[in-house]
Amino acid sequence: MNPYDQYMKEIAQPMRNELTEAGFSELTTPEQVDEFVTSMKGTSLVVINSVCGCAAGLARPAAKLSLEQEKRPEKLVTVFAGQDREATSRMRDYFEGIQPSSPSMALMKDGKVLHFIPREEIEDFEVEEIVNNLIQSYNKYC
Repeated sequence: MNPYDQYMKEIAQPMRNELTEAGFSELTTPEQVDEFVTSMKGTSLVVINSVCGCAAGLARPAAKLSLEQEKRPEKLVTVFAGQDREATSRMRDYFEGIQPSSPSMALMKDGKVLHFIPREEIEDFEVEEIVNNLIQSYNKYC
């Protein structure tokens, strides 16, 4: 691994941990993404993680806070844009008709996207607004 890749891996680890410690499973390869999506039953929250400030200050905190509800997705997964590029690209393949966006969040059921929150609905929004966006989708689909 070259020094840049090693540095980025070390920098990103706490950002990964923030979600995995909240119960998210990381999908780091295209094969893991395919296995997850093709075997998916029920609802899942997919977080496209990122090193950007809006991921740190808004997306990850909102994703975690949204899970404090009784109605919530059955499964929680994450892919890391810019780190696990192939896995992220494969997950985006399943987001049919949706432009790539990171950070972003998708509520999926049985392999299909039911609700999507792109970066444009994260950046410049308050954490509470993003949490409410997620909770509304949970109440509708979970």
